[in-house]
Parts: sequence; structure tokens; C-alpha cells
Amino acid sequence: MQTSHSNGSFERHEPCNECGSSDGVAVYSDGNRYCFVCHHFERGDGSYSQSTKTHMSYKGSAQRLQKRNLSERICERYKIYKEGDLLRMYYHNSDGRPIGAKTRTKNKVFSYEGENDGAFFGQHIFFKGGKHKSVVITEGELDAASVAEALGDYPCVSLPSGASAAKKAIKHNYDWLQQFEKIILWFDNDEPGQKAVKDAANALPPGKVFIAVAEAYKDASEALQANDYKSIENAFWDAKPYRPDGIVEGKSLLELVTTPNPPNDHEYPFQGLNTLLHGIRYGELTTITAGSGIGKSSFCRDIATSLLQRGERVGYLALEESNRRTALGLMSSAVGKSLHLGEPSHEELTKAFDSTIANWNLYLFDGFGSYDPDVIYNRIEYLAQGLDCRIIFLDHLSILLSGLDGDERRMIDVTMTRLRSLVERTGISLFLVSHLRRTTTDKNHEEGGRVTLGQLRGSAAIAQLSDSVIALERDQQSDNKDSTTTVRVLKNRHSGETGIACSLTYNLETCKFDETEPEPEFDPGKDF
Repeated sequence: MQTSHSNGSFERHEPCNECGSSDGVAVYSDGNRYCFVCHHFERGDGSYSQSTKTHMSYKGSAQRLQKRNLSERICERYKIYKEGDLLRMYYHNSDGRPIGAKTRTKNKVFSYEGENDGAFFGQHIFFKGGKHKSVVITEGELDAASVAEALGDYPCVSLPSGASAAKKAIKHNYDWLQQFEKIILWFDNDEPGQKAVKDAANALPPGKVFIAVAEAYKDASEALQANDYKSIENAFWDAKPYRPDGIVEGKSLLELVTTPNPPNDHEYPFQGLNTLLHGIRYGELTTITAGSGIGKSSFCRDIATSLLQRGERVGYLALEESNRRTALGLMSSAVGKSLHLGEPSHEELTKAFDSTIANWNLYLFDGFGSYDPDVIYNRIEYLAQGLDCRIIFLDHLSILLSGLDGDERRMIDVTMTRLRSLVERTGISLFLVSHLRRTTTDKNHEEGGRVTLGQLRGSAAIAQLSDSVIALERDQQSDNKDSTTTVRVLKNRHSGETGIACSLTYNLETCKFDETEPEPEFDPGKDF
């Protein structure tokens, strides 16, 4: 079949490099190429042109389409003309003159004659809107005619190029749509159609968009063929207001708010932390911070060991130490004896291994010195999704950032956002170790200076995106080798309780923390 785009005959459909359509380009025997989605035209000699839109004459006549249940009146109104076995559905410009026609043969061979300036099919009928303040937009021309057949004179139009270009068509005709108070989207009841609904709805004025679906049918044309006028009417009158993802009506929350709070998923090995944080919960991000050499890694290993001994599946990514060091640290904490210092015998190490790691659901990251953030994110997700690790430790944030270039604050923002998203998506409990910036006071963190949220290194995103922030404070320069570590909760999204949770003393012989009651903090308002 020849068209105004070519003197040759149609050969095949191909993807369009201009708009991304998977099959929008028609290729003709003379080499000409025309995209029916974005209307890009390329001659066979490789040159490009903008086709001149010209008026065209109607061919054929309006007839009753028996199979479609469409009357001659509706076909005449929408200019759906039949000529032999060929059906033409005419498109018009703003003057109401025909400029192109989508054609369809009895064997469902589709083509296009003339031009299409991006207007909706049937738009010329309602160019000035009319008395009704609602408009229905369907996915196909015969769907628009079918809705009009069932409803009467309500404005009904269709997308010019199908669901794949719905958003583009909406934007092109945005000014025309503004005159309506209610815009009803009625696309095909399949996955591509419903995806297109969301894309189109998000491009329209908020509060005006409604979604129509005839649940028993793929589209309005199918409902009319079944002579089910009632389904079309109900779909129109019962169209639901479009609510973007993430917006929930408060009235729908009864079941949610009356559901009892779930118990915590695990206890901390330190009672003071349990009192303030009410245990460890899946789906939360907990940041652990302290100055250099205060014991962040040992603290994490103590928590991990406690979880592993209870049968939990744990992933552990220690980015600045070898797996040997991590494994020995965990084993030492579990057996209560230092295995990473001195020269323990092969028999002693084997016995400790058999009683700990050999029985644990523990997975480590064998990537010491690998700082590619994408690799780290991928491995965390694999631990969560592929190996079903419900609790994962990442030690530490600064090493992760070292694989990035650019402003530190921005890098931390991006990294924390990705980690938070990963927690939300997988439902894991993530323990993240983070460093502190230098203090501006006389007493730095290595000398036992108090830690605040504002001292987290680089960005407020660490505090904002964490559910809990736990700080360790200790004077590592103290002459007292048994100096205590103060465990302070800086943030607690679960209950809001913050402050000193407990005091810990690290036992070098057992490689474990012993918990003691914290000393009351000095309150200048009361203690003078």
C-alpha cells in the first residue's frame, strides 16, 4: 500500500531511534522511513524532512459496523469511513479539516495516510469542549467511538499513537484538556495499558484525573461488542479519582493502626540498649559511631556474635580488615578468649572454629581493598536476597566513600540514600559504622569527649536516614586500662528515648564487653 510518506510499498515495521518506539517506524520499498509515533520522516537517500501537512479528502462512507456494534451515526460523527474492506479513521486539524487517516484492513493490517499533528482522535468534535465538563480518553479510536455509542454526547477521544506514546499525547494536548474539570482515562485493561495510565495521569493537573475500568473486558470496544452497555456506563460513572503512589487516605488506616506493634526481632547483648532502643528490628538502619580506636569494630563483633549464637543469618562486610581478622575476632568473642593475639595452636583454633563459625549462618565479604560502591551495594543485596541474611554489618562508611570522586557531603548524601533504599527494599537490619569529624572543643573524642549528632562526619543525611544512632565515648589515653566506654543513644526513631544507655568495660582476656550501670550525668541545673 502506498502512502503520502512514500511512493513505494510498505515492507516492515522497525524500532524508532528518535522516540524509542519498538515498532513505530514503517519502512517502504523506496527506502523511506516514517514513524507513526513521533512522526519523524527520513527519505531513502538519508535526508530528513518535515512533511507539509495538507488537507485530504474523505474516502468511503459512514456505515454501521455490525461486529463492533457501532451505529452509522457514531461513525459519521467520528468520521470512521468504510471503503470496501478498508476502514479509515480520520484525524483533523484545529479547523476541523481532515489531514490524515489511520487505516485498518479486515486482516488487521494497519497503516497511515496523510499526516498527524499529535491531536487526539475525535478532538475536532469537541474542540471548544461543549456543555459537558468531563472528557474520556481511550487508548484506541474504536474504543472512543464505543464509549460515545453507549454514553451519548459526552466528549470521548482517543490517543493518536497508542499506549506507548500516551504521555507525549497528553502533553501535546494539555492546553485543550485544561478546559475540562474531569479527565477520565480509560486505557486497555492489560499491563501496558495500566502502566500508560500512570504515566499519563502524572502529566495531568492534580485532582482532575479519574480512572475508568470495565473489569470484565479488555477495553470499551470489547464491552460494546458484548452488548454490555451497562458496563460502559458503570465504568464511566464509577471512575475512581487517581491517587499517585505514596498517597494514602487516612480513613483506610483502621486495620493498620489497630494491628498490635510487633515485638522486637532480637535483643541487644546489653540490657541498657534494650531499655532505650527496645531491641533490634528488621527494616531499620542503625549507625554506630565513635572516635578512632574507641572500639566500634569490637562493639559490632559483640553484637554480631550474640546474633549468630541465636541462629540468625548474618552478613558481615569489614572493608578495612581481612576475613581472617574478622573471623578470629568473632571467634574470640564467642569463646571468651583472645585468638588473634599471641600464637594459639592449630588444635586450639580448630576447636574454636568447630564450636563457632562451623555452626553459624555467617557470610563474609571477601573483598578487602575493594572500594567500588556499586560492588558493595550489589553484595549487600545478594546477602539479603540471595542468602536470606536478615542482619548485615557494614564497617565502615568512609571506606565505601573512598571509591567515589567529588564533594564529600554530596557523596554521603547519595550513599546514605542508596543504603536506606536498600534497607527498605530488602527489609534487612543494617548496622553501619561511621566516623566522626574533629571536635572544636578542648576535649576530642579520643580523650572521652561527648559525641553529638552534629559531629557525624560529612553530612546530616547520616542522622536523618538512620533509625538509630549509637555513640561510644571513651578516653583511650587514660592510664586506667579498664577505662569504661559510655554507650550513648543519639537518635531513636522507634520511641524517641535517647541518652546514656550503659557503660561497658572491654576485657582483653575474654574479648568481650562487660556491662555496668552508667554513672549519672552531671546536670548543672541541679548539681550546683
